[in-house]
Amino acid sequence: MVTKFSKETYLYWYELMQLIRQFELMAEEKYKMEGKIRGFFHAYVGQEAIAAGCMTATRPDDLFITAYRDHGLAIAKGVSVNSCMAELYGKATGCAKGKGGSMHFFSKECNFYGGHGIVGAQIGTGAGLAFAEKYRGTDKVTLTYFGDGAARQGMLHETFNLAMLWKLPVIFICENNHYAMGTSVERTSNITDIYKLADAYEMPADVIDGMSAEAVHDGVARAVRRAREGDGPTLLEIKTYRYKGHSISDPQKYRSKDEVDDYKAKDPLQQVLETIRTNQFATDEQIREIDERVDRMVTESVKFAEESPWPDDSEILKDIYVDPHYPFIVD
Repeated sequence: MVTKFSKETYLYWYELMQLIRQFELMAEEKYKMEGKIRGFFHAYVGQEAIAAGCMTATRPDDLFITAYRDHGLAIAKGVSVNSCMAELYGKATGCAKGKGGSMHFFSKECNFYGGHGIVGAQIGTGAGLAFAEKYRGTDKVTLTYFGDGAARQGMLHETFNLAMLWKLPVIFICENNHYAMGTSVERTSNITDIYKLADAYEMPADVIDGMSAEAVHDGVARAVRRAREGDGPTLLEIKTYRYKGHSISDPQKYRSKDEVDDYKAKDPLQQVLETIRTNQFATDEQIREIDERVDRMVTESVKFAEESPWPDDSEILKDIYVDPHYPFIVD
């Protein structure tokens, strides 16, 4: 089997996707079985190929911003699993100092700008980040992720208009997992092909198989190239599927077990693993070493979170207000 991607790329994809999945499964256990994690929790299980493909199609200094299903993309951007797990636990060592929880991961150092709980709000903020980079004269690109439900928000249309008008270096990525909470796309819109929303603004658009890391890489790379060259935004509808409920408490009565099993049969993680084995990119022992390394990292993240301190009371008003005498921060 001949592949256009290198052995190193496939091994990177496999380890990253395995890390995201095992992190989510461990966090789910700590939430449901032990009550160590509370509040909202939206797992990325099943959607890992999007994070993997986007990472190899971008640079570390490119910016990511997403909605509240944010754990996988944060880990992909380099936010440590220790600080991610600590954030879920609400500890001071978390990536948002224990103040954000599951829906509000953040790391300026890793160019990961959230984690947003308001549906669709990050679409406008993502365009703002792209505007800032264009204003500064950099060639950085902003990847702005949202779900199929957020495609119904007015924020999207206002943002699309300005992004095209100003030719902003932003890629709008709709992670279409087919259900906005428990409501299918078909029940909420006459336009079921979300990428067609770009037509009203003459924005380039594409639809991509989100169960394939290869397809995600190719589609995102094309859009990134266009943005870096100053040709403006692209809308990518990446069709994916979440194996878990909308949130941790979702009974999932709106879909059948057969439907979920059909998608699991083309699991993105297993597809990458199959390619590795078919091309003999790694032995069974080497794959086992990757799995064990991932298990150690996830286990260590739990230990780190449980041993970390709670935020001090003095932190309660920090990171909320800007000094009124210095309202603008200029690099």
